[in-house]
Amino acid sequence: TCFFPPSGGTARIGGKDIFEDSLEVRRKIGYLPERVPLYTDMRIDDYLDFVTRVKGVGHTERKGVIDQAVGKCGLQDVRRKIITNLSKGYRQRVGLAQALINNPEVLILDEPTSGLDPRQIIEIRQLIKDLGMGHTVILSTHILPEVSMVCDRVVIIKKGKIVASDSVMNLTQMLTKSQMTLIEVRGDEARIKNSLKKVEGVLAVETAREQDLTQLGTKFVVHSTIGKDLREAIAGRLVEDRFGLLLMQPHTLSLEDIFLKLTTDDNTEEGEMDD
Repeated sequence: TCFFPPSGGTARIGGKDIFEDSLEVRRKIGYLPERVPLYTDMRIDDYLDFVTRVKGVGHTERKGVIDQAVGKCGLQDVRRKIITNLSKGYRQRVGLAQALINNPEVLILDEPTSGLDPRQIIEIRQLIKDLGMGHTVILSTHILPEVSMVCDRVVIIKKGKIVASDSVMNLTQMLTKSQMTLIEVRGDEARIKNSLKKVEGVLAVETAREQDLTQLGTKFVVHSTIGKDLREAIAGRLVEDRFGLLLMQPHTLSLEDIFLKLTTDDNTEEGEMDD
């Protein structure tokens, strides 16, 4: 974004170098930082008019550009309101509108749903997806379910190096070395694992990371050879050994699983993950 000079390396946007052509780069991007820099004593229309002047939009084009940004961001009904009187969700929309003012090729959004309530998060996510139809959107976030819901491509960075760049589906297929079944079983955890390991074709059994305080049993992920469906055999074994089978369903890696696999060193202590 040309906001901070990098300590090393370089980047290009639309073929323009961020060092040699920084003003040209800024014309090509719209930037929404995590903390939206708004002049809260201004009305939305007046603030967006100010932004058009800063970004060099011609006098005759300003009204049309502002109307377009207001329309895209759903601000028609509040455009005459003073920004300080807006909810955080609407302030986020104003931030997106200022990023859109010069109709940039690239939108760079940093934690765009941070601090929003559930309804506002849904609205902003849908807005970002809609904007993606006409712009390249680069979204930086640590809310991994949001990435799965909004993004077509994921880039995971570890210690300044790209360790993965692909769709979530392709990353899942690349990292999945076995077929997985998620089950919830009532009974002693160690005995259940021993029972499952007796099923022919089971490669490994692990206690699932996601456990719910309201569940009645313990969740496990059963690994088997890819293409081999062991659900019937697993159910039969658990019933035979008199355990209560409460849940069974196919299981795939979540984006959080992928992130942890790609960013956790073998000798990294639990809780010490790289962002």
